[in-house]
Amino acid sequence: MNYLNLENISKSYGEKILFDNISFQVNKGEKIAIVAKNGAGKSTLMRVIAGLEPAEGENKNVWVSKDIKIGYLVQEPEFPSDINILEAVFDSDNPIIQAIRQYEEALIWQDRPEKMEPAIAAMDDLKAWDFESSIKEILFKFNIKDLKQKVDTLSGGQKKRLALAKLIIDDPEFLILDEPTNHLDLDMIEWLEEFLQSNKITLLMVTHDRYFLERVCNHIIELDGGVLYRYKGSYGDFLTKKMMREDIQEATLDRTKKLMKKELEWVRRMPKARGTKAKSRVDKFYEIKEKATQKIDKSKVQIDIKGQRLGKKILEAHYISKNFGDLKIVKDFDYKFRSKERVGIVGPNGVGKSTFIKLLTKELRPDAGKVVVGGNTVFGYYTQEGIQLEKDQRVIDYIRNIAEFIPLDKGFKLTATQLLERFLFNRKQQQVFISQLSGGERRRLYLLSVLMENPNFLILDEPTNDLDILTLNILEDFLLEFPGCIIIVTHDRYFMDKVVEHLFVFEGDGKIKDFNGTYQEYRILQKEKERTQKKQTSEVREKKEKHQFQQELTPGLTYEQRKEFKRLEKQIEKLEEKKITLTDKFNDPSLSPEDIEKFSNELGALQEELEEKELRWMELAELA
Repeated sequence: MNYLNLENISKSYGEKILFDNISFQVNKGEKIAIVAKNGAGKSTLMRVIAGLEPAEGENKNVWVSKDIKIGYLVQEPEFPSDINILEAVFDSDNPIIQAIRQYEEALIWQDRPEKMEPAIAAMDDLKAWDFESSIKEILFKFNIKDLKQKVDTLSGGQKKRLALAKLIIDDPEFLILDEPTNHLDLDMIEWLEEFLQSNKITLLMVTHDRYFLERVCNHIIELDGGVLYRYKGSYGDFLTKKMMREDIQEATLDRTKKLMKKELEWVRRMPKARGTKAKSRVDKFYEIKEKATQKIDKSKVQIDIKGQRLGKKILEAHYISKNFGDLKIVKDFDYKFRSKERVGIVGPNGVGKSTFIKLLTKELRPDAGKVVVGGNTVFGYYTQEGIQLEKDQRVIDYIRNIAEFIPLDKGFKLTATQLLERFLFNRKQQQVFISQLSGGERRRLYLLSVLMENPNFLILDEPTNDLDILTLNILEDFLLEFPGCIIIVTHDRYFMDKVVEHLFVFEGDGKIKDFNGTYQEYRILQKEKERTQKKQTSEVREKKEKHQFQQELTPGLTYEQRKEFKRLEKQIEKLEEKKITLTDKFNDPSLSPEDIEKFSNELGALQEELEEKELRWMELAELA
């Protein structure tokens, strides 16, 4: 079944062509990711699909099936400012969701007891209790707890999580997601990853999370130079096929250039009087020339800025502690950073990771202990907030306010203009206002501004948000060669695994554990620990049930007979359910004689087994 069909779609802003005459479709069950460089038009394409921006082009057509429910997640969701979280989450025409909303409101506003009874009755009538539990689980997974909180008091990240939770609760058949993993902690991402792997969901999304791409998607669409290329398979398959495509493209271009050179010689030798065949060959020459003069865009960010030398003393935390009221952020943390150390910080949202960084950079004072920063240590702090401007500026002016040039190795230096070109801002784009840049372009510009300070201790708080995959690969390579120290807070598991050597794990209540290994290794150990805890909990529960069972039954049964008695009750219940299901099959008028005979035999065997178990149950009941 076709869910979405795009035909002959174009989009441009002034002279900048984002995409030209592109077409593709999305069918039921497909999970498609769109990948491209920053500023190539990924989010614009998503908005065109969602009907938030008009499409351009001759014979354009954007068709979306009206027979399905569609959910769309934008990069920066907005809600009415005068509503609370409960009203935002349960804003739906679905009668079950409306019943759950009335029930939740009755729970919250307990001064209105007259509303509770009809709310419970509606929940019973619609059999909404299981759905209510599912909704509670989704809200819990996204750390949404206070349903009375006003939406306008939420941060951008909290609004993103709220919008994503609402989308999942609405249960659409077709999800369109723009950077769904931004502002989610690692546990949330792993839960979302598992949820989206469900076969019933059809998905079209933009994401830079490479583990997410690999594990969720079965198709990749690449937007490159205004043209769409579609690849079947995972992210790994996409990388292989993309490399093959580029090799073929280069070889074809090379052959076309050689052919153009040959045809050009013929055109120059040709006499002025031209016959029909000659004119046709000349026309063909111009077609070849157009193809041969096409340029393959191989531009990529160049990061070759080297940090200053570190001193012997780099950064030391001596038993620091920090609380906010009863909330313990850090408790007795003691650590001395070594040269070229690369540390990842792991923990759920709200546990205090950003506060911890501010303690290390001395933006905040600890309640106890002290932080000592080495005399030669220069921090480069890349924050989640990104570029903060009192008034809009042109790209070149923003960089020149930091420095006119930056020194490189061996006495070389780069001007602000040259630096911007290395970060893919050409001379024309350098005159553009920052407000006109895409989210990824703003992030790239911000990264350049941090590196221009020539730091030797980089602190990167969510550096991967909105950066394209090509830039992430280059940034990773740069960080692996960076001669200074690095602290990284990120939800991008691939990025963390590639760059960091060990982790500071925030375990809650101010405890920070130093884990020697990658994030994937840490998660394997965590999952094993969780399995062990579940097993222990299950064993304790089983012992408790055994004890309760022994108290409930009379001494007339042995322990083994009591176990059998309990087991028979469950088996009889399952057999009764199976009998009902099998009996219902006989209501199908299209049953063949062979099917009737088959189901009759199954029903007879099932009835015998049921009678046997009921007889044994009655024997044990009499003994009890």
